[in-house]
Amino acid sequence: MNIELSKYNVLVVEDSEINLYLLQRILEEEYETVFLAPDARIALEILENNKVDLILMDVMMGEMNGFELTQKLKSMERYSEIPILFLTSLDSPEDIVKGFDLGGVDYITKPFNRLELLRRVKHQIQLVDSYNTILRQKEELQVAIDNRDRLYAIMAHDLRTPISSLKMIFNILSMKVDDPTSRQQYLDVLYTGNDVAEQLFCMLDNFLKWTKSNLGLLTMAPQELKLNQTIEGIVETVAPTAKLRNITFDLQLDQDVDIFFDLDVMNSILRNLLINAEKFSRPNSSIVVKLKDSSNEITVEVIDSGIGMTKDVQEKLRNRFTAKEDFASTSIAGKGLGLWIVYYFVNLNHGLFFFESEENIGSKFGFTIPKKSPLGN
Repeated sequence: MNIELSKYNVLVVEDSEINLYLLQRILEEEYETVFLAPDARIALEILENNKVDLILMDVMMGEMNGFELTQKLKSMERYSEIPILFLTSLDSPEDIVKGFDLGGVDYITKPFNRLELLRRVKHQIQLVDSYNTILRQKEELQVAIDNRDRLYAIMAHDLRTPISSLKMIFNILSMKVDDPTSRQQYLDVLYTGNDVAEQLFCMLDNFLKWTKSNLGLLTMAPQELKLNQTIEGIVETVAPTAKLRNITFDLQLDQDVDIFFDLDVMNSILRNLLINAEKFSRPNSSIVVKLKDSSNEITVEVIDSGIGMTKDVQEKLRNRFTAKEDFASTSIAGKGLGLWIVYYFVNLNHGLFFFESEENIGSKFGFTIPKKSPLGN
C-alpha cells in the first residue's frame, strides 16, 4: 500500500530528552510533523490544538505515567480513536497485556531499533489510512443511498399524478368512442393524453439518464446531425399539447447546421427546454426557438413570454448549478430535474448553459456547444 506518510502527524510523549531527540530525528525522516511532549500536560495541550494521527507513548513518566494518560485519552471521545504505540523498557507479560487492555495497539521496547521503529509506526499509519478511507467511503455511500431514496420518493410522487390523469383520460375516451357528436371533445382529450404521455416519457428519460450517469453506465455515441431538423422534429412532438392552450412555436433557425453530437442526448436537451417553456407560458402566447450557427459552435435559445422568475428564484437556480450539487440533494428536486439534465449534458460536452428571466415578462433558456462534440473520440 502506497500512502503519503508526510500528511500524517505523530505525537511523541517521552520524558527523556535524549530519547525525545532521538525519536524526533528518526521520525522526521518520513513524517513532516512530529510533535514532542515531555509530559502528560504538554501532550494534552498539543492534542487540544493540533490534529494528531498516532501517539508514541512512554510508559514510565513523572506525575502521570503512560498507562494513566492512555486511560484518560481513551475516556475522551475526541481522542479515543487515536492509536497509541507504547515505548517501554518493561518486558513483563503483565505490563504488555495491561497496555493492550488500556487500548494500545502495539509496543516498542527500549533501546530503539531504528528500522523496527519505522516499520511499526508505518504499519499503524497504514491502518489509520485504511480506516479513514473506509469512513470516507461509508459517508459517500450513505450520501448516495440518501439521494437514491430521495429520488425514488420524488419519482413516485411525480409519476402518481400524470398516471392517474392518463387513466382517467382513457376512461373518457372509451365512453366517447361511439358518440359522433363529440369529435372535438374527443380530440381535446386525445391531445391531453398525448401531453401526459410526453411528460411521463420525458420524466422517465431524465431519470434513466441521471441513473446511468451516476452509475458510470452512460455511453455517448456522437453522430452527424442536422440540428435544425432535429429541433423541428422535437417541436413537432410537443406542438399538439401546446395547441390545447393555443401556444404556438416561432422557429428562427439557421439552415443546414451540421453538428457532431449524441442524438438521444440532444433530443433530451431540446425536449426539456421546450417542455419547460410550454409549462410556464401563458395561453395564446408564442415560444420562440432560435438556432444560431457560427464557425465552431452553435447557440440554441428557447424564449417564452410566460410568468418568468423572480430574482430570488433565479439566484437559487444559478447557485444550484454552479455549486455542482446533485439535484436529488435539493428541496426542489422534483421541479428541476429537466433543467438539471440540460445543464449536465451541455457542460459534459464542454458547452455553456445559460438563462435569463424577468418576472411576469418571460424567460430565455439556452446553450452554446462546440459543433464537434469533445466526447466523440
